[in-house]
Amino acid sequence: MGYPVLRMALTALAVLLAQRQLAAQARRRDKRLSHSDERVLIIGASSGVGRAVAKQYAARGARICVVARRADEITTLAKECGDKCIWQVADFSNVEDLVSLRNRLEKEWQGLDTLHICAGVSALQPAMALTGVKSAEEDAEAVGIQAAVNIAGRAIKGNFDGPLASALTFIPMLTRTSKSPSILLVSSVAAVIPAPTRALYAATKASSLLLFQSLAIEHPKIAFTFILPATIEGNFRASAVDSGPVREEDPNKHGLKIDYVAERCIDSVDRGVTGNVVLPKMPYAIAQYLYLLWPSFIEGRARKKYNFEA
Repeated sequence: MGYPVLRMALTALAVLLAQRQLAAQARRRDKRLSHSDERVLIIGASSGVGRAVAKQYAARGARICVVARRADEITTLAKECGDKCIWQVADFSNVEDLVSLRNRLEKEWQGLDTLHICAGVSALQPAMALTGVKSAEEDAEAVGIQAAVNIAGRAIKGNFDGPLASALTFIPMLTRTSKSPSILLVSSVAAVIPAPTRALYAATKASSLLLFQSLAIEHPKIAFTFILPATIEGNFRASAVDSGPVREEDPNKHGLKIDYVAERCIDSVDRGVTGNVVLPKMPYAIAQYLYLLWPSFIEGRARKKYNFEA
């Protein structure tokens, strides 16, 4: 591929991004919904981005409901967020938990304005490693293949089933009760740029992203925003559905700051930005399109980032 073609592609991308920003200005949400009246549900609020999102909404006076599986963490957060914060222990892949939560919000808030889905799981190993083989030329045994399928099932539950169940539970309520309904999904740049050692993570994040992109078309009254961050600081790796050596650099030294990602989540919703928001914009916003034009270049950079040798 010639460099003139690449320059043309990057120029076209810059024009499209500028047009997107102008369109978002016309959809500014905070002109229609005051911060103090906003009813915000945050799923996956016990740690990481979800916790930071909750504290930032609380600081500006919104009514918030924080949800997670860990009762000790979520009750502590609720106390930190003040009197306008309610909490509930729930698993977002459990339909009964979600319906119970919806019933409570209907009773206490008479509806919902904003849904942040921040929960999810990580996966850290190359796909073949999940079968127990030691080399790319070694055939996997049936028991190893089944083990890999079982691990994949846990990744699907956390990164696809949970977001799906959450959307199905709350889309009608948002549509019915809010004058400016919004859903934000915390996804990952791995959903649009594949990476070695992240096959399960990338696949499940990509599937939920495409699901929500389709939901945005099916439900145009709701503003759908998708945050696609690169590596974030913190202990998200602790949620890994697999185990084994970590190949990339320490995220606490090089990852995005949690508060920064949370700020971008809230700001994107406030400004009416829809679709993908890649963090940081450089180089990853460019890389997702460059992958379509020059995949071998991106694949090489990904191997280097994750210290992976085929």
